[in-house]
Amino acid sequence: MRLDGVLFFPVTPFDAAGELAEAVLARHVADGVAAGAGGVFTACGTGEFNALDPGEYGRAVAAAVTAAGGRVPVLGGAGGTLPAARAIAREAAARGADGLLLMPPYLVNAPAAGLVRYVRDVAAAAELPVIIYQRGNARFTPEAVAELAQVPNIIGFKDGLGDFDLLQRIILRVREAGHRDFTFFNGLPTAEFTMPAYRGLGVTLYSSAVFAFAPEIAIAFHKAFTAGDEVLVRRLLTGFYLPLVELRDLVPGYAVSLVKAGVRLRGLEVGGVRAPLVDPTAEHVERLERIVAAGLEIAGT
Repeated sequence: MRLDGVLFFPVTPFDAAGELAEAVLARHVADGVAAGAGGVFTACGTGEFNALDPGEYGRAVAAAVTAAGGRVPVLGGAGGTLPAARAIAREAAARGADGLLLMPPYLVNAPAAGLVRYVRDVAAAAELPVIIYQRGNARFTPEAVAELAQVPNIIGFKDGLGDFDLLQRIILRVREAGHRDFTFFNGLPTAEFTMPAYRGLGVTLYSSAVFAFAPEIAIAFHKAFTAGDEVLVRRLLTGFYLPLVELRDLVPGYAVSLVKAGVRLRGLEVGGVRAPLVDPTAEHVERLERIVAAGLEIAGT
């Protein structure tokens, strides 16, 4: 499985009663694929993986797979306790997913050797390509990633830590071991904002939460970034991404709830977020609307 272009992380819609809205999710995914997404990562962090029960998870993955229609790969989130993560991996495979984004284990901090065991065990539960997700409580060593890269269905590494010294060591060790096709991408919140730094390490793929609510801006950024249009990249970073990041950082969890609010602002009723996240205040939604308008103007749409 090859990933390219803008990686789309859809939100998970809920109806007025708080139940999973599969038809809305299908439309959200179909619209994203039509807008140019290079891959769909459903029921992951932006999709509130942590708040879905197993039945909802399976239905969300199935809806995304159907909506994508084989045009781009669809990956499902996985994580949590080891038994749950293995069960989720099997469910994703049964629902037609093309791969998994394996998020950190629940709550615990573990040494690299324990993380290796965890990833190996989940990867063995279903014959799906697996991308490792490095976050604060799942910090991998270069040796651990190089070891996991030897497992045939472990194909990539998403960095959500932002430790560039560590990431450079990981990349060098994996490449030194001969794993040229192993994929690395930027998984920090609002990843476009840090892409100039990641590009210095040779990492050009990134997850785009912005694509979920403003695909025009995300595509404009991606085109400018890949074409080396530093002027437009700087204008978008300054006029759109910087104020968005500043708003995101005001309240914990806004990296998800602002995205969902943005989808609602653009005309798709996806409901609010589930606890423990909180929806943005009216003042913050108005501020988000101004930021999006400025971004669309810069993007020329």
